[in-house]
Amino acid sequence: MKRSGISPRWHTAFEPLRRRIVVIALVLLLLVAGAIVAVLIRYNNRPQGELDTNLKGISYGSVATDTTAAARPKKRKGRYHLVDDKRCWLNFGGDPQRSLSRPNIDIGKPLRHFWVTGLGSYIEYPPAYCDGILYINTFGGRTVALNSHNGHRIWQHFGGRKPSTPAIAGTRLIVTSTDGTVTAYNRFTGRRLWQLRIAAKVESSPVAIGRVVYFGATDGRVFAVYVRTGRIRWAYDTGGRINSSPSISGNRLFITTYAGSIFCLRVGDGHKIWSNYLKRDALRYDSFYASPSTDGHRLFTISRSGKIYALLTSNGHVIWTAHVGGYGYTTPAIARGRVFIGGFDGILRAFRPSNGKVIWQRYVGGRILGGAFVAGNLVFFSTLERKTYALRTSDGKVVWKLNIGKYSPGIVTERHYFFTLNGIVMAWHGRRSPQILALRRAKRLHAAQKSAKRRVTTAPKG
Repeated sequence: MKRSGISPRWHTAFEPLRRRIVVIALVLLLLVAGAIVAVLIRYNNRPQGELDTNLKGISYGSVATDTTAAARPKKRKGRYHLVDDKRCWLNFGGDPQRSLSRPNIDIGKPLRHFWVTGLGSYIEYPPAYCDGILYINTFGGRTVALNSHNGHRIWQHFGGRKPSTPAIAGTRLIVTSTDGTVTAYNRFTGRRLWQLRIAAKVESSPVAIGRVVYFGATDGRVFAVYVRTGRIRWAYDTGGRINSSPSISGNRLFITTYAGSIFCLRVGDGHKIWSNYLKRDALRYDSFYASPSTDGHRLFTISRSGKIYALLTSNGHVIWTAHVGGYGYTTPAIARGRVFIGGFDGILRAFRPSNGKVIWQRYVGGRILGGAFVAGNLVFFSTLERKTYALRTSDGKVVWKLNIGKYSPGIVTERHYFFTLNGIVMAWHGRRSPQILALRRAKRLHAAQKSAKRRVTTAPKG
């Protein structure tokens, strides 16, 4: 009788396959072990950052003597007196804190546009504004100065791609570019005054305070540069790629990096006050494209993974976190006791700054890439699906919609909205803009005068 079971020849036949499986398993174990070691090495060897005293890869262009720096464009005399909006929007965010808000300017819902200008390339970041002139960068490499009353071009320059907002510094305009240049122009005439060249892309939107302008570069350095000459005051190497823009509150500068770090530097000399590396999960660090914004006490930002962080500006401690669905690239807007943040899940959320509680959220069905901005009691934002919305800040109700969008919607002044959507610049009156209210008063007065005249002419003669 034959014994049941597998014969020795079957064992022999399967031996090569078994050896192959063992080898594959060992290789997989080695790969997993190597990945764990790599993560541990990265964890233990995070770049801590340091002041850069060598300034490698820096070159300077000539500095021009600007004899027309104080010149202002002449106002045309005529029947109608054109009034410039007095409050300036000097940089991305409208202020050094990057708050993206003007809660005290309430001109109501957009009523109608009065000029439209196309710039031939999409505009990723909103314009800067002062003295009746809008300054806009395009991804196609153009920097344009437009007359805010009619959209006519005052001057323009071409160069590398510019996914950023220019910064106004007195009579100068500071422009960054992905070709590694940082250029100062006379903002009234467009004359080039100086140019600094860095061996890295500069996507960061600059911010100027007093005599110094601040920005980051993709080589991980933050620069403080003198506005008048373009000479570097100090540079700090964070060790992580920087695509974001610095925000400043008091004597503190805050910057986020692709390495998952947030640095707080002293404005005067670049000394590090604190840094914090933030983790996406147990093994991975987060990564930041969005710029931070601050209310002075807290710092808010969102990572590319969609995780929101609120930190204390004093020491960098995380006080709360939250999430959006999908990716996160929007710089938070801060106003009216709320922090407004959008995500690729098509939802704009209003958080309570102190604890991260969601006050309201509104789904619009499009990916939100650019930061929102607040005007009075309205918050505006755009989607990649080319829609722009205005929501009520109190409850998130949609009160206005425009069928054009992409990317950050624009800015507000005390008389106008200026939208930069999908390569088009649009100037709008608000329902309560001073000039609209004046026009309505004039019409009512005219109607009252006509009515009084009719009463006089039709009254019976005594």
